[in-house]
Amino acid sequence: MKAIHQETRDFLGRAVSGAHHQALWPCLWAPLIAFATISFSLAYLNADEWLADYFYGLQGNRWALRRHFITDDLIHDLGRVTSILAWLCAFSAWIVARAWKPWSHLHPPLGRLLIATLLATLLVAWIKSWTNMDCPWDLHRYGGSRPFIGLFSQRPEGLPQGRCFPAGHASGGYAWMSLYFFFVSVKPRWRWLGLAIGVIAGLVFGVAQQLRGAHFLSHDLWTIAVCWITALTVHLIAQRHPAQERGATSGEEPWASGADR
Repeated sequence: MKAIHQETRDFLGRAVSGAHHQALWPCLWAPLIAFATISFSLAYLNADEWLADYFYGLQGNRWALRRHFITDDLIHDLGRVTSILAWLCAFSAWIVARAWKPWSHLHPPLGRLLIATLLATLLVAWIKSWTNMDCPWDLHRYGGSRPFIGLFSQRPEGLPQGRCFPAGHASGGYAWMSLYFFFVSVKPRWRWLGLAIGVIAGLVFGVAQQLRGAHFLSHDLWTIAVCWITALTVHLIAQRHPAQERGATSGEEPWASGADR
């Protein structure tokens, strides 16, 4: 009888896992289609140059906001500190959830949130280290000293290395799109709020950097793609055995949902 009960639990756990993975497929293909469409449109319409030209001209053909208090000190410097503090708060909550039984069901989702946000920002920084792309403020077109070199073009010898693609600072905001998957696990009705937090933070960081001349629009688009795919991948990998995870951390039946906690 015990064996039959265990087989039933395993079957239901696999069923929930399969349905969960199937429901998450739109989270992959829909953003990928949107990303490909927007990327093609930006390239075809030369939208990077058009928008940068507009921002540059709006500031009197100079990057007047590069050292401005709001864009530099407040949004860039303080924004980076705020993102780091948010991660440390989530880490503290993870430690509490590990030791305090009433929060034990939050421990795995918080762990995934911490991994996804950290991994996304590290991935963007790593990609920046080898793409060798310049910032708008470095280019002749915008008062700089370097020619524009495309991503797949041969960079002339002696030209300093560029470290501006994708957008690093914006990743400190867009990485928090992983809150969508945190709330999917904890309180699904809040998942869109979690997504909105990441998108709004990324937009604020990203637009401020574009106004400073630090990035083109496409730089932010690629950062969004990296952060979203990272968050989705971490969630899918962790959910390969959701029944065992929930059962081990909360003491509930493996197929029990934490959605309404």
